[in-house]
Amino acid sequence: MNKIAALLLIITFINSSFGQDTFSITAVDPVTGLVGSAGASCVAGSIILSDVHPNRGVIHTQAYYRAANQIYARGLMNMGLTPQQIIDSLVAHDEQNNPAIRQYGITDFIGSTVRTAGYTGVNCSDYKNHNLGPTFTVQGNILLGQQILDSMYNRYLNTPGTMAEKLMAALQGAKVIGADTRCFVRNTSTISAFIRVAKPTDPQSGPYWLDLNVQNTLSGHDPIDSLQILFNQWQTTGISNNQGIYPETFSLGQNYPNPFNPNTSITFDIGKLSYVKLAVYDITGKEVAVLADYNFHRGRYTINFDAAGLASGVYIYRIFANDVLQGTTQNFTDTKKMIIVK
Repeated sequence: MNKIAALLLIITFINSSFGQDTFSITAVDPVTGLVGSAGASCVAGSIILSDVHPNRGVIHTQAYYRAANQIYARGLMNMGLTPQQIIDSLVAHDEQNNPAIRQYGITDFIGSTVRTAGYTGVNCSDYKNHNLGPTFTVQGNILLGQQILDSMYNRYLNTPGTMAEKLMAALQGAKVIGADTRCFVRNTSTISAFIRVAKPTDPQSGPYWLDLNVQNTLSGHDPIDSLQILFNQWQTTGISNNQGIYPETFSLGQNYPNPFNPNTSITFDIGKLSYVKLAVYDITGKEVAVLADYNFHRGRYTINFDAAGLASGVYIYRIFANDVLQGTTQNFTDTKKMIIVK
């Protein structure tokens, strides 16, 4: 097997490791034209399931997530199919011919008419279910129980305010230890969480009006709490972390060049005095290098990584940051991939 083929195999392995995503909500508002998406999971990067179509709708493809299924569903929405037609076609044309392990939630609107549809495969991990609301869907698997979905449903339906506030309230309704049962041992609901709201005039691929993502958290730190901090700041500043700014703590940029041999540079921004650990891991999760492990003042930093001692392959670089003045109450983590070719 040549190096390129081996690297593609490794990348496929990493992408498939996002095996399941737990609870999420899709929503539209035909009066304002807003569309919204939110969710959380006990795997990092749950935002991968979110597919937002400004001025049209939202698709969530979750449970044994496959990028090909999501791309297929996106094409069907762009063609004008209804949510139920999209789901019927997804089930009939599953990439692995195994729709029984998938879960979908789709909401859209045409004029003043809202259309919703959901699907929960019989072989999704228990507890699994989906609920259809008048302008939204709630779905989840590997759950503590139906109470998680009911709480999200009721919070969204009954919380006054904007769509963004209703989505955030729905996530807070699911912030129960072990809501995703895999996270009992972490003493949290989940590992990652996200919220998105797009205006009708937003570009199809973003940036969206609201786009906040907590990619990963350490054990004992609930990502919905971290997301709430970002959300509160967004309400004040209008800044989303997809715009390259974590107002409270940091943003982690891409390494350049990537792929590289043997040196690359990693850039990150610090919003305030913070303890930062920047480390590199192989695909098994083993730490292979620590590039920073001390306090940083506000500013932009670039650190060079010399991988001369490592083999070719895909590696992960991860940054942990704690607000020094606030202790561990504002802890953020972000992770990205790098490729070494020799």
